[in-house]
Amino acid sequence: MAMINNQNILERQRVVGECKRIVVKVGTRLLTAKQSIYPQLIAGIARMRAHGWKVILVSSGAVGIGMKELGLTKRPSKLSQIQALAAVGQNKLMTIYDRECERHGFKSAQLLLTANDLRARERHLNVLNCINALLNRDILPIVNENDSVSVDELKFGDNDILSALLATMTRSELTIILTTENGLREKNDGKLGKRVSLVRHISDKLTEFASDTDDHSFSIGGMASKLRAAKLVTAAGEYLWIADGRDDSIMHKIMNAEDVGTLFVPRKRQMQSRKRWIKFFSRPTGVIVIDAGAVVAVRAHGRSLLPSGIAKISGKFRRGDTVDIVDENGTLVGRGLSNFSHEECGAIAGLQSSEVAAILRRAVDEVVVHRNNLAVV
Repeated sequence: MAMINNQNILERQRVVGECKRIVVKVGTRLLTAKQSIYPQLIAGIARMRAHGWKVILVSSGAVGIGMKELGLTKRPSKLSQIQALAAVGQNKLMTIYDRECERHGFKSAQLLLTANDLRARERHLNVLNCINALLNRDILPIVNENDSVSVDELKFGDNDILSALLATMTRSELTIILTTENGLREKNDGKLGKRVSLVRHISDKLTEFASDTDDHSFSIGGMASKLRAAKLVTAAGEYLWIADGRDDSIMHKIMNAEDVGTLFVPRKRQMQSRKRWIKFFSRPTGVIVIDAGAVVAVRAHGRSLLPSGIAKISGKFRRGDTVDIVDENGTLVGRGLSNFSHEECGAIAGLQSSEVAAILRRAVDEVVVHRNNLAVV
């Protein structure tokens, strides 16, 4: 047991020592349940900034604050009512943050996002450039989902996922999710048991431990969504740390690499920026089914996808569109940018690269999806 505890500390020391950029996410229940959370939160962020870390804050709370402002005790189900509450609460939320940041001698800025802001490549880059510009000016970016205009197809789901996507986009080495639990806890006969300190692989058993810990009368997240966020962040090659935001000294403990909360450790090296967008943000418009030999070439050897490996095409896509690449059982192998349209892919499926130009009657690429534009799952 001592060796395990020592490993828990060593991993925390590693990530704290390597950190340069951090995403901190705070949820609605924490913001509405504890009056002192705002001064405590910003004071902790101020210490991180003084340490030299670049910090991005993802803050829920607009709808919850709007409910309190209007005297509501239950989150409404009608979209227009939720949007109205967000509009009321967001203004007050930023007023609180502005005041607390000024006390520590720095400014804050608000970014309200929908999912399309990160999916569309140009808008994705605009958001990233804006965040980088704010950080370079020593301004704290405070990000929230734009609940006052979001509809289902434009929503992230919850701010746990938004924080994970922002961390992936900004290449932040660590994502800290502050919640009202002391981390992921084991589950025995429906009861919560001891804290899980370190996670190297999110297994099915571990997923069973996850249970909704937030109050659905105010918020929509829970431990299950935090595990989904952890899968995203660790797949990109970075760390995620779930910690108890009710603890006034939690930021200090994290900076000291203490064994608090649950730390999720990445299994792979950091993914390239372009491949991050392809894997996590772009929306596929078609599917390319590949044979067993191509699966080995792409997944095990990091090769480009050649026409000879194509077994079947489905969906409609153009050159430059994102496609899912699956094996003949339908299992996702990767996602990439196609050099050909769906009609062209259908015409050259199974051919050798040297035959493609003659079939399409023009000079063309020799690969269907180049490895530099292919993110393997």
